[in-house]
Amino acid sequence: MDTTLRRGTVEMTTAMLISGTIGWFVLVSGQPVLDVVFWRCVFGAATLLVICAVLGFLRPGILSRTTFVLAALSGLAIVGNWLLLFASYSRASIAIGTAVYNVQPFMLVGLAALFLGEKITVQKLGWLGVSFLGMLAIVSAHGQQGEEGSQYLLGIGLALGAALLYAFAALIIKRLTGTPPHLIALIQVCSGVLLLAPWASLSTLPQGSAAWASLLTLGVLHTGVMYVLLYGAIQKLPTALTGALSFVYPIAAIFVDWFAFGHRLELLQWVGVGAILLAAAGMQQGWGSGVRKAVTQ
Repeated sequence: MDTTLRRGTVEMTTAMLISGTIGWFVLVSGQPVLDVVFWRCVFGAATLLVICAVLGFLRPGILSRTTFVLAALSGLAIVGNWLLLFASYSRASIAIGTAVYNVQPFMLVGLAALFLGEKITVQKLGWLGVSFLGMLAIVSAHGQQGEEGSQYLLGIGLALGAALLYAFAALIIKRLTGTPPHLIALIQVCSGVLLLAPWASLSTLPQGSAAWASLLTLGVLHTGVMYVLLYGAIQKLPTALTGALSFVYPIAAIFVDWFAFGHRLELLQWVGVGAILLAAAGMQQGWGSGVRKAVTQ
């Protein structure tokens, strides 16, 4: 393995490990989800502003008006994605919310077919079927009826909504090729600050050092630093390896959920999580690509 590939692998793995701890800091902060996302955007914007300034991405003329508008629209989708995903953690657990969230590659495929006219192969349909069976296994494992069961299903629904919004954001970002990704991220979090400021609890600020430390970590580490590592890795690694290493994220989240909160998955939930991750990996890595026949929506 050459130096560039090794460095990219370390950066990608580190970025995914950092991502896997997001749920921990969200819950430890003890703040309402809207406030968590607002402060993540504030601290993330401050961090990314410094990074973009150092990298020379703030010079005039680097963005067209159309590019700025598209980046801002993708920011609205990303912020909505964070709101829904974070809300799912306290209802379906970090592990389940993160696993369900990983159906977003299939949603992106569907949106690309719907809006961009891209073809859906039989191979992708097969992996979509495996992912759907995994979803059924997770949904059927909610166990108890009543309020707890309804909250579990709500958490799954929120994670699915988050995945859909992420897919919309990714679809928009496809049109921003050539724009520095760190600058896109800065516009996204700035959009989040403007969107959430009217509803954030600014009159009753978080109390205690633990809350502020968690929010600061989410903004600086999980937004600013993580973006730098992620984008640096993407530039160095082949797509297949990038896709493979991305599964460090849900695995890390499952471990964190067990270690920090004692949440242990039931057998049927493990089966569902495994099916979703297998399907996402199979689609990203092109397993079964010998099936060439394509169908259109």
